[in-house]
Amino acid sequence: MNLDVARTQMLGQQIRAWDVLDDKVLRTLEATPRERFVPREYVELAFADTEIPLAHGQSMLAPKIEGRLLQALQIESTDEVLEIGTGTGYMAACLARLAKRVTSVDIFGDFVDGARARLIEQDAGNVELVVADALTLDLPGRFDAIAVTASVPDLDEHFIKMLRPHGRLFIVVGRAPVMEACLVTMNADGDWTTESLFETVLTPLINAERPEPFVL
Repeated sequence: MNLDVARTQMLGQQIRAWDVLDDKVLRTLEATPRERFVPREYVELAFADTEIPLAHGQSMLAPKIEGRLLQALQIESTDEVLEIGTGTGYMAACLARLAKRVTSVDIFGDFVDGARARLIEQDAGNVELVVADALTLDLPGRFDAIAVTASVPDLDEHFIKMLRPHGRLFIVVGRAPVMEACLVTMNADGDWTTESLFETVLTPLINAERPEPFVL
C-alpha cells in the first residue's frame, strides 16, 4: 500500500467530503502519521473509512469523525485540552499539534503505555497521559476544550463543569442506533449552549451506562 496516496485519498474522499474544510485541521491530519498509531494487524486499514478494532472492545474513530471533532473544537495554540479516551494516542497526537497542552485520560493502563511510546516517537512532549476512570475524574484545573471519544447515554454536567469560560466540549450523546454528536460551549456567565453537529454511533464510554433503578 502506498501510504502517501492512501493519506491523500483519505483527506479528499473522506475528510473534505464530510465538510472538514479548516486548513489547520487538514494540515494536522496530513502531518500526523495515522499508520503509526494503528494496531499492526490493521495497518492496511489505517486510512479506510471505518473504525478500527482495539483491545477491551474499544475502537479507533473513523477518520471523518476525527476531522469533524477537531474542526468543531477550534483549538488555538494557547489552549489547554482534555481528551477522554486515549486509545492508541492518535487523537492526542493531533491535538498536541494544535494546542499548548493536552491531558489525555484512559481507564486502560495498557492503552496509556502504548500511546506513550507512540507519542514519544512523534516528539509530542506537550501531552500528559493519565490512567483513570473519566467519570470519577477530579482534575485541579479547567480546560479550553474537551474531546470525548466515546459516547454517553445522556448529557450531564460532569464534563461541562471542567470547561473554562468560552470552553468547548465535543461529545456524542445517546444510545444505539440513535446518537448525536454535540458541541457544548460554556458562556462567560457560567451557562452553556448545545449545538447538534451530526448523527453517528460510537462505542459507549466505560461505566457510562448505568443500570436503570429498580422500581416496585
